[in-house]
Amino acid sequence: MHCWIFPVCIVQKKDSGNLFAMKYVSRNVCIGRGALGGVLKEVELLASLEHPFLVNLWFSFQDEEDLFMVCDLLAGGDLRYHLQHQVEFSEASVGLLVCELGSALDYLQKQRVVHR
Repeated sequence: MHCWIFPVCIVQKKDSGNLFAMKYVSRNVCIGRGALGGVLKEVELLASLEHPFLVNLWFSFQDEEDLFMVCDLLAGGDLRYHLQHQVEFSEASVGLLVCELGSALDYLQKQRVVHR
């Protein structure tokens, strides 16, 4: 969100035992950058989307100090991580990634989502 690095921790939902990634950001940082409205709007948009090839936002909440976003946990890292760490992909893996990206982009287009 807004090219910021969010601290992330792994959390477990008590009733199901499912693991999630919880990102958080200081409300004061958002307010100081004039971005609180944009961040809240982005959270609202992400909460309306669900697709197997997107990192889905399942819960969000805030307290007096921070905004919290609970998303899918990618224990093996996301695509950006693998590209930045120069992981080598086989031809078959690249083909699968292209299909998954195409599916996700098609879904976003059908939801009328445009991203920079």
